[in-house]
Amino acid sequence: MTSATTRGVDRVAKAGTGALAQTGNIVQLFVDVARQTFVRPFQWREFIQQAWFIASVTILPTALVAIPFGAIVSLQTGSLIRQLGAESFTGAASVLVVIQQGAPLVTSLLVAGAAGSAVTADLGSRTIREEIDAMKVLGINPIQRLVVPRVLAMILVATLLCGLVSVVGIAGGYFFNVIVQDGTPGAYLASFSALAQLPDIYVAEVKAAVFGVIAGVVAAYKGLNPKGGPKGVGDAVNQGVVITFLLLFFANLIITAVYLQIVPAKGS
Repeated sequence: MTSATTRGVDRVAKAGTGALAQTGNIVQLFVDVARQTFVRPFQWREFIQQAWFIASVTILPTALVAIPFGAIVSLQTGSLIRQLGAESFTGAASVLVVIQQGAPLVTSLLVAGAAGSAVTADLGSRTIREEIDAMKVLGINPIQRLVVPRVLAMILVATLLCGLVSVVGIAGGYFFNVIVQDGTPGAYLASFSALAQLPDIYVAEVKAAVFGVIAGVVAAYKGLNPKGGPKGVGDAVNQGVVITFLLLFFANLIITAVYLQIVPAKGS
């Protein structure tokens, strides 16, 4: 009984130590990426290719997800606000939810799931083929050559897609509120400025950029450190996506809490 308990404690301690070590390595990679971003020459060709690839695999799924998301927000808020007798604020509440929370989260999840997994698989396959080691032998920094363009491409595409999700989500919410719930088009549009304000757009773009950094760094770390050959690359892809999702939600919580403390709500 005692030996089994000891083994259990040892396993927990080992898992905790491994998690802390992995966290430290990810932070170190982030610092290296930030430092290598300003090293010349910048890999413009790689950056443009990666930005185009990430955009091509995420634009359509992001737009398709944004439509039902905006519809759900509009239907739910419309039903709740109607019970409270404040139908004139349906548009304001829907826009606030879509811009502040929905747009950056939907964007980041699709960027992490589609683009992040592709980056992990690409770098992981290069690692197990020893291409990364060959670059180091030739005096080429793989972080400056491969990781930096991918992380910056994720940041750029995430910020642009955040705007796309905002527009598509608001349009979907407008359609379902006016057509399905028999809302007033003029009241829906006029209430935009009742609760929403310009800093809401700023914080949404900041969230999208931060989420792009997290997705890019975690994907690159997992791709550069696969274990167990080709099977390890597949495991690294799965682990990278799960870790990214967890970090994204924690980062969203922290940024939202700080924003609500710094920027007062409109009308308060």
